[in-house]
Amino acid sequence: MKRLMQRQGQVGADGAPVRQRPQPRPQPRQAKERTSPAEFVRQVRAELRKVAWPDRAEVVNYSILVFIVLVILILIIFGLDYLFGKFVFYLFKR
Repeated sequence: MKRLMQRQGQVGADGAPVRQRPQPRPQPRQAKERTSPAEFVRQVRAELRKVAWPDRAEVVNYSILVFIVLVILILIIFGLDYLFGKFVFYLFKR
């Protein structure tokens, strides 16, 4: 425990408590100036220029992949629902 407290700076090498520095008081926040709508639009356009936009081939490939995964999940859910429905009707002999 003594070593831990030394590493944290709470006690010195001899085990005596180390005097803590007073914590600086937080400065009150100053009101920020509002940006104009034109400046906001300029900043948005500058950020959008930094975006790595996908090309057409990537969009098509990812769209096809999403569609295939969607169809597979729909079939799995439909199959499970059908099987559970048959099982429940079998249990209650409807």
